[in-house]
Amino acid sequence: MSEIKMNELNIKEDERLNMLNHSCAHLLAQAVKHLYPQAKFWVGPVITDGFYYDIDLGDTVITEADLPAIEKEMKKCSKDNKRIVREEISKQQALEMFHDDPYKIDLINNMDENEVVISCYRQGDFVDLCRGPHVENTKQMKYFKLLKVSGAYWKGDANNKMLQRVYGVCFESQEDLDAYLQYLEEAKERDHRKIGRDMDIFMVSDLVGKGLPLWLPNGYTVWRILNNYITEKEIAHGYLHVHTPDLGSVELYKTSGHWDHYKDDMFSPMYNISENDENTMTVRQVKDRIDRERSDDVYVLRPMNCPHHMVIFGRRSHSYRELPIRIAEIANDFRFEAQGAVKGIERARSFTQNDSHIFCTPEQIESEFKGVLDLIMETYDDFGFKDFKCRLSLRDPADTTKYFPDDEMWNNAEASLRSVLDDLKLDYFEAVGEAAFYGPKLDVLVKPAVGNEVALSTIQLDFLLPRRFELTYVNENGEKVTPVVIHRAILGSLDRFVAFLLEETKGDLPLWLAPQQFTVIPVNPNIHYEYARDLVDKMMKKGYRVKLDDRNEKLGYRIREAQVKKVTMQIVIGDHEVADNTVTIRRHGQKESLTLSQEEFFAAVDREITDKELAK
Repeated sequence: MSEIKMNELNIKEDERLNMLNHSCAHLLAQAVKHLYPQAKFWVGPVITDGFYYDIDLGDTVITEADLPAIEKEMKKCSKDNKRIVREEISKQQALEMFHDDPYKIDLINNMDENEVVISCYRQGDFVDLCRGPHVENTKQMKYFKLLKVSGAYWKGDANNKMLQRVYGVCFESQEDLDAYLQYLEEAKERDHRKIGRDMDIFMVSDLVGKGLPLWLPNGYTVWRILNNYITEKEIAHGYLHVHTPDLGSVELYKTSGHWDHYKDDMFSPMYNISENDENTMTVRQVKDRIDRERSDDVYVLRPMNCPHHMVIFGRRSHSYRELPIRIAEIANDFRFEAQGAVKGIERARSFTQNDSHIFCTPEQIESEFKGVLDLIMETYDDFGFKDFKCRLSLRDPADTTKYFPDDEMWNNAEASLRSVLDDLKLDYFEAVGEAAFYGPKLDVLVKPAVGNEVALSTIQLDFLLPRRFELTYVNENGEKVTPVVIHRAILGSLDRFVAFLLEETKGDLPLWLAPQQFTVIPVNPNIHYEYARDLVDKMMKKGYRVKLDDRNEKLGYRIREAQVKKVTMQIVIGDHEVADNTVTIRRHGQKESLTLSQEEFFAAVDREITDKELAK
């Protein structure tokens, strides 16, 4: 039996699978060269879930319908059992060997043979520039599968030619390959984009813009419930909610430091320039000009909210007795993600952050850190998240240049964070050297049903940002001193959190969160309509999200449609229900039905919603 855990698989980090998949990328290239002699090859690296090769086929376009033929040729090359031989060559030899492939020539011209050994690997009639290592012969690559085809710009630059990227994966046994392909099918079924489409959660439109999802009524219902849920929780924990603009001046981001480090990920500035400059200058040139000029009247869509919150804290003086001050916001943010990186509502260019900044004294770091963790744990209990661990990112004390220079602050802060984690008996590991310049950080890594761990919640200490905004409070000695800022996100992005929930539950959201909680279905609309209508009216008065399906369709059809839409409960009304003043309910995904009196039904539903019970 295979010992590979597909949910934890990282082919790139597995030495044996890395070598096997790297070799299989060459097998793919050999087969493509046989079938498409005009093919030119860029790079074919190993990635976490297999390998890919970027290929230039001229005017020929490969589709997924062509993959079986390429696989067949790969199997033929594998059966030839050719030895895979490493050859070390000079730069001149490499240029001569690959003289007809401009992509390889580009790679070779960027190599310094005094610093690196230039090598290639040969297998039968195919040779490829490569550092290696590789398996010994082509026969060792038996169990592979080509997965998909996509486009990729040469060197990732949109100004360059679009190449064709063929993805694949290779294992040491058919059993492992089959298990992985089954895992991929499960991932497809859980893909939030598919579920979101089936449930009418959100849509995307090229006309609106790539990476700009549109929340449909069902999706906005979920979004609104989450918004209200986390806002009420934060208020109960002493947070003060604010509302700030979706944009800010460039000068704001210069003050915070984000402009220097983050401007390439921001949308283009709103900047008045001459018509001639508009026609001749690139976005980069405009941003470089803004770098050199005072920019109070130049605006950008904000990529994060912390600068606005710094300004709110700095509007007046504070005493140490007022601290901690916890400012929170459900805020819209905008980041110009690469087009190939956007993915539904999981990663978008427009999203909403569950954000907060806590202003506290150094002595309050430990208690505030614990308070945030308590809030995270309460939230995870409500959603049933049990499989998670924490990553504590710390500074490397030996690196005297990378981190904010205050040894006492660092030492005390890191000790406080460890102490809280130990007291709460949370599973955590330390990542020394992974802290940001301005302070240690905690990520809560949740294990999903499929895929890699997801950092849903974060807590980041910041010693620098309050200094950049010259924020102070008056301490017990009457001195003005700088507060510590704790950035924290519980749900993170609401958009990504909804995507995570859809994939974890396959859309079977708990009753309190479901966009449509009930469908009431009269067996015969002509006979049972009045009772069904009266029931729906009662449910709507109680705030339930319910629809009456009295269409002239067969009962089975209406029930199946409710199942596809993942309506939490279907309520079927027939002769017995009308006569006995009862309801018969059937939960999504279950075959059994349950008949209750109306009083029992309303009591059970109210309890399930109030207690935020998990999906049954």
